[in-house]
Amino acid sequence: MKINISYTLLLLVTLLFSGIANGQNNGIEGKITDHEGPVPFANLYLKGSTYGTSANEDGFFTLEKIPAGTYILKVSAIGYQNFSKKITFDKNQNKTLNIELIQASEQLEEMVVSGTLKAVSRSESPVPVEVYSPTFLKKNPTASIFEALQNVNGVRPQINCNVCNTGDIHINGLEGPYTLVLIDGMPIVSGLGTVYGLSGIPNSLIEQIEIVKGPASSLYGSEAVGGLINIITKNALDAPTFFADSFVTGWGELNVDVGAKMKIGEKTNVLLGVNYFNYSNPIDNNGDNFTDLTLQDRISVFQKWDFQRKESRLFSLAGRYFYEDRWGGEMQWTPEFRGGDEIYGESIYTSRWEILGKYQLPIAEKVLFSFSYNDHSQNSVYGDTPYIADQRIGFAQFTWDKKIKKHDFLVGTALRYNYYDDNTTATVSADEVVIPSLFVQDEIALATQHSLLLGMRYDYDERHGSIYTPRMAYRYKITDNDILRFNAGTGFRVVNLFTEEHAALTGARDVIVTEELDPEQSYNANVNYLKKIYADNGTFISLDASLFYTHFTNAILPDYDTNPNQIIYDNLDGKSVSKGASANIDFVFPNGFKFLIGATIQDVSQTENGITQRQILTESYTGTWNASYEFRKLNLSVDYSGNLYGPMRLPTLGESDPRSDYSPVWSIQNIQFTWKGLENFEFYGGVKNLLDWTPNRGNPFIIARANDPFDRNVTFDANGDAVATPNNPNALTFDPSYVYGPNQGIRGFFGLRYRID
Repeated sequence: MKINISYTLLLLVTLLFSGIANGQNNGIEGKITDHEGPVPFANLYLKGSTYGTSANEDGFFTLEKIPAGTYILKVSAIGYQNFSKKITFDKNQNKTLNIELIQASEQLEEMVVSGTLKAVSRSESPVPVEVYSPTFLKKNPTASIFEALQNVNGVRPQINCNVCNTGDIHINGLEGPYTLVLIDGMPIVSGLGTVYGLSGIPNSLIEQIEIVKGPASSLYGSEAVGGLINIITKNALDAPTFFADSFVTGWGELNVDVGAKMKIGEKTNVLLGVNYFNYSNPIDNNGDNFTDLTLQDRISVFQKWDFQRKESRLFSLAGRYFYEDRWGGEMQWTPEFRGGDEIYGESIYTSRWEILGKYQLPIAEKVLFSFSYNDHSQNSVYGDTPYIADQRIGFAQFTWDKKIKKHDFLVGTALRYNYYDDNTTATVSADEVVIPSLFVQDEIALATQHSLLLGMRYDYDERHGSIYTPRMAYRYKITDNDILRFNAGTGFRVVNLFTEEHAALTGARDVIVTEELDPEQSYNANVNYLKKIYADNGTFISLDASLFYTHFTNAILPDYDTNPNQIIYDNLDGKSVSKGASANIDFVFPNGFKFLIGATIQDVSQTENGITQRQILTESYTGTWNASYEFRKLNLSVDYSGNLYGPMRLPTLGESDPRSDYSPVWSIQNIQFTWKGLENFEFYGGVKNLLDWTPNRGNPFIIARANDPFDRNVTFDANGDAVATPNNPNALTFDPSYVYGPNQGIRGFFGLRYRID
């Protein structure tokens, strides 16, 4: 009997352990990738258990000996949205799961530098910074950064000329000169460069684009009044070995982007990028005998050197050369008519080169030397009016980054050299000035969840004297997924009229400057709330909402209304105000559907002599969206993007002008299909401007007196005002400044990307 009992117990124990062993003989393996390739060293774990692992450098992972049951698999990697999936194991199941992580446009874990001049995670920055990755740019492929920003909430590319199609970037309704554009943190795209040089930055070399809305003059000086856009290029170590991207459109546009990296010796990595764009097919769909889209031929070459040094100290050097030949005008224009008064054309030759670098000093303290220099040469004619200009900007800056207990200091000094000369009467002699600056910033860790940033900058401009720009930022990290920020500060802008207001050079309006222009000053406050939600089913939601208010004194705005034949510039004797609210909501669902929607409501006005009116060319509301869906089994993704703009006041030529004083509500929408079924290749194509919207809808014409661009048949009175005649019943003069959107209608496009890691 004892033997039988012992045998039975032994059998039961054996069966029990066998069952446990079988119950734990479950496993899962697979590969973690993004849309471009493997994601190395991602973390994986089963929620509510002790089971977890990490992917290797090629993205492969294995998780073994998992007990039977139902789990939530969590996957995380820096720079990607978290991934969640419910998994059930019975017995002896070995599952294969390949996971594609998403590089969302909004991520709290991304590293940003634009808000504080320090690399910090987005969640830790006291200054709200919006981040847009190359993935975002690819959802609506464009030939320039200028066009790519059309789907960023609160940011609008403004075309300033119907003929030559030059433009600038508006942030929260503020004119382009209020926006500072940086490359790798260096203010080299300004003045002439903002108007003509924002194209030609190879998209293949962009790591991310950071946008700060609101004054940033306390760190960056003049021009960072309304906000800044920082285009950060890739580090050579992280760039693909080779990258090519090219597309063509139904209008005949061709864009080619090529990038490559190479290693020179053991400690030097070089990144090379080339962008070429050509459009040489004159089209006049609106029938005014003027080109709807400016013809362009441009090339940009970019090279960046990264040097490996002891203790990982930074040393990088980059350079870019840009050349563009663009023209627009009457359809029969050819280069032999350039500068003459027989056939009207606007022809612009732009030659520009830039160099920038960063060098960390070989000392115990963290001291960084940054420098940049650019030379911009402009040879332009607008009909028979020449505009020849040269601009050179040099910039050098030392920053000392020091932490002392709860204080994180940044102390710096900068020297900026500005040279500008043109052939207009507004520039009697070359404008040359050296502006020294000092700035200090202290970020104080008040408590675990609270931080306070205080900053002050001092600039001395011999034309205007001493300029002070303080700022303050407060961050309250309610939870890891809830952040509240409050920012307040000041900004200033020193104006060079002809580098920023293109309407002053085109058309028949006279430019009147009534006084010596003083620097503009702004006072800003904004509140920002950022929240992210991770649901157990893998759904991700991000909310980014802001309230903003900016008050300007000494504002310099073009006056188109007082005299329809003039553009009058002076310092506003009153105030200019930009206020409103904006929000972005980002949805990502585990079934492959992604949706990003943004909206901005704004009121931009100017008050002078007790009269308040809405600022010209400023919409009262905007909307942007991007919807994406991935058919994973087909290796196919679909992207539907678009924008919506409310009415804006337009520069008409007086009460007799038959053109509408306000634009309609208008929208540009695009759809794209991308197939990734062939290794290293991506094929994409779609339709741009699905609604075939152009600004001539509802208007008798867009360009006034397009049939008489030199005003030969216009009769003027003794005061120089046009008078009504049978030939000119509305008393108009030639005027191409009535523009608020692109004239380019619906078109298809097709492209190919090739990448070797």
